[in-house]
Amino acid sequence: MKDRAGRRRARRIAMGTAVALALAGMNGPWLYRFGTEKYHQYRIDQPGYKAAHGKWEIVEFPEEYRQNTIHAALLRTGKVLLVAGSGNDQDNFDAKRYDTRIWDPVKGTVKKVPTPTDLFCTGHTQLANGNLLIAGGTKRYEKLQGDVKKAGGLMLVHNENPDEPITLPAGTKFTGKENGKTFVSKDPVLVPRAEKEFDPATGAFLGTTPGVGRIYVEAQKDGAEYETGTQENYRVHGLTGADARNTYGIAEKLAMDKKDFQGIRDAYEFDPVAEKYIKVDPMKEARWYPTLTTLSDGRILSVSGLDDIGQLVPGKNEVYDPQTGKWAYTEKVRQFPTYPALFLMQNGKVFYSGSNAGYGPDDVGRDPGVWDVETNTFEKVPGLSDPDLMETSGTVLLPPAQDERYMVIGGGGVGESERSSEKTRIVDLKADEPEFVDGPSLDKGTRYPQVSILPNDEVLVTGGSEDYRGRGDSNILEARIYDTGKNEFRRVADPLVGRNYHSGSILLPDGRVMVFGSDSLYADKANTKPGTFEQRIEIYTPPYLYGDTGQPDLSGGPKTVERGGSATFTSADAASVRSVRLIRPSASTHVTDVDQRSIALDFTTDGDKITVTVPENGNLVQSGWYMLFVNDGEGVPSKAQWVRVP
Repeated sequence: MKDRAGRRRARRIAMGTAVALALAGMNGPWLYRFGTEKYHQYRIDQPGYKAAHGKWEIVEFPEEYRQNTIHAALLRTGKVLLVAGSGNDQDNFDAKRYDTRIWDPVKGTVKKVPTPTDLFCTGHTQLANGNLLIAGGTKRYEKLQGDVKKAGGLMLVHNENPDEPITLPAGTKFTGKENGKTFVSKDPVLVPRAEKEFDPATGAFLGTTPGVGRIYVEAQKDGAEYETGTQENYRVHGLTGADARNTYGIAEKLAMDKKDFQGIRDAYEFDPVAEKYIKVDPMKEARWYPTLTTLSDGRILSVSGLDDIGQLVPGKNEVYDPQTGKWAYTEKVRQFPTYPALFLMQNGKVFYSGSNAGYGPDDVGRDPGVWDVETNTFEKVPGLSDPDLMETSGTVLLPPAQDERYMVIGGGGVGESERSSEKTRIVDLKADEPEFVDGPSLDKGTRYPQVSILPNDEVLVTGGSEDYRGRGDSNILEARIYDTGKNEFRRVADPLVGRNYHSGSILLPDGRVMVFGSDSLYADKANTKPGTFEQRIEIYTPPYLYGDTGQPDLSGGPKTVERGGSATFTSADAASVRSVRLIRPSASTHVTDVDQRSIALDFTTDGDKITVTVPENGNLVQSGWYMLFVNDGEGVPSKAQWVRVP
């Protein structure tokens, strides 16, 4: 019966292709009358075309629900959380207009959610309880050099008192002992006490190391005459006695150059049932553009980002304990560029692919490798092609996750570089000596590729742009599906909307893929007209949903399955099932989605029953909610059943 269905499907594709070819071969006057665009629409709507290439459709919310979506996450309810914050809009930020939406892709409904602070450029990850942890965001928008009116920058406040820390309030004045120029702090700062040092052999007291606090300061008045260019010691106003002697500031360059975004410490858990943000303990460090990654013990690692004075967090990483709701620093320091792609490996270590989304020195923390967070050792992985074009590249853990093979896709030069890479690079971390090798190339150099794992072990790669933020009308209206078995791409239907910066994609529980966002710098090829944010969502229906046989049935079963345990589900199509996958829902932003992974499950069938077994390795199968899919022999997935692995 399955063979007959397969032949029917093949005939249908052939007939559709024949119709398209016949129409294409008609004479010029017919094409002129019908219109090229109408013919294209007619062709891509044909059953045979959709069965071979899939189809894209645009979802446009009613005007009052539209927003500049920067972050998206699939919730365990099947709904999608769409977070804008201020949406890269200075006017929204100044007016404290912060947006979040919840969209139900099945019912087509959309709901506004109160947003507590500016979660623009935050970090996020799925938690074991089904909540989404969200940490960081925006304290201040960047100021370009021509817009800066007051000289300012980083002030390091030193405290030489070994007995007490000291807190300086916002508005504290610092005056240079040599240059006589006065600068004012924008925020309060806690300066730790000095550390006493002793000779480890004799115990003799050697002296103290001052405690240091970091604060952003600005000149009291406008004008370039208040800039400084050399290191200077600064007297702190308002202090007397021992505090005045023990406390002082040191600053290097305080200038009117570009001022970067500043981050916040705020953290929240989003409850998908109550559909609201729940405030938790703030991070130790303010972070804008951080990555959140689950560790072996279930705690969440927060890495990188710009801090509350617009500086890259200097390698001070921290962890969130979901049991206590508290943050703590890691013992060791390691620095990465912002939004580094960090994945938990099956041995409990963390793989850094080299992918990142921007800020940071071009010679610090950019080499890919395996990081042991506990010991802070880092083993570089060699062989990466185009290593200087990794910014805005995408990284995906290829399915099934047990194979521990990663693909790095595209990328560009540091900052606003025009350069981009068409390369894909693949590394097998189970090899004795892991090394990147080139995979199949893309047609064009591609920044900002959107990448989603499909239930049948294929990977959808779509969109992106050849230049920085789509500059020069360089959006790439192409999509490809990567076949993990054949190690090759095949071209599928072209997306209808260009996507670059601030875009992403997410696998939905019915097997479709949603794509969101895009923030082009310019709207024209000549780069003269400012771009506008792309607020429309696009849905891609893969070819496997256009077959004659339909999706396999899957129902019943428990809501919770232990690692190493089994569970039985019901399916009228059980005899046709060839694979079972457990897929962790995505949390996507800025070409970074370290949550998504597809885990192969062993299974047996008996009549209309399918019994699946979850692997025992907790680093492979992290605690949390998953989508369970079954696939038939033609790679057609069922709709997902949600299950929780405790």
